[in-house]
Amino acid sequence: EVQLVESGGGLVQAGGSLRLSCAASGFTFDDYAIGWFRQAPGKEREGVSCISSISSSGGNTDYADSVKGRFTMSSDNAKNTVYLQLNSLKPEDTAVYYCAAQDFIGLSCSYYLSNGMDYWGKGTLVTVSS
Repeated sequence: EVQLVESGGGLVQAGGSLRLSCAASGFTFDDYAIGWFRQAPGKEREGVSCISSISSSGGNTDYADSVKGRFTMSSDNAKNTVYLQLNSLKPEDTAVYYCAAQDFIGLSCSYYLSNGMDYWGKGTLVTVSS
């Protein structure tokens, strides 16, 4: 059973930083694309970042324009964990952040960020105060 468990959310002041973690289990980590998505109250879900292939042999990493230069996604394959470093946070970054995974089928991150993925965690809340 695919399981994704997010952690690291919390309350932070504008300009501050957080690091989110997503611990994955139940599947072969290298064969999947992994993404971070967020949903703010009253808004649609937004794709934040993606690694289209966790395998070291390929794939691309992409970010939503709204977070480029501020957020960085990385993975530790030995720990089956992906991270999202959130820097220079703004009040508009306030949302529940979800980790998601998809069997790698050669699609790019732009596709996943627009269409979502098959497997989802329960989310972790990030609140940025002004």
